[in-house]
Amino acid sequence: LAKSKGVKKTIALVENMDYYQLSQSIGIDTLINKKLLAANNIFRYIRKGEVVAMTKLTNMNAELLEFVVKPHSKITNKLIKDLNFPKSAIFGGVIRDGKGVIPLGNFKIDVGDRVVVCCLPRSISKVETFFA
Repeated sequence: LAKSKGVKKTIALVENMDYYQLSQSIGIDTLINKKLLAANNIFRYIRKGEVVAMTKLTNMNAELLEFVVKPHSKITNKLIKDLNFPKSAIFGGVIRDGKGVIPLGNFKIDVGDRVVVCCLPRSISKVETFFA
């Protein structure tokens, strides 16, 4: 109804997770679930490394993790292609000096970079070791 009245973005609070799939087909842009938000915040504190943000991609059974690279991290000052990064994880992007970059193999990760990684649950612990 909101879309038909010209509303550009719709947000719905949803209690039942089964409605997540349905929401996209009826035109809701963003869904908020209190339990999922709470779980994501808890996960941020139990993950290794400095996880700044995380979210679970429910449709894909994957997680997006955002890390801040520290001087002692294994990933610091290394080219992506030289890392033994898990095959079930991929660099989604790097924010350096306020600018977003899509990192490829010859990209070197520096201290202070904010790195977004998309990974399957089986590789989360290995990915965390690169940033711890």
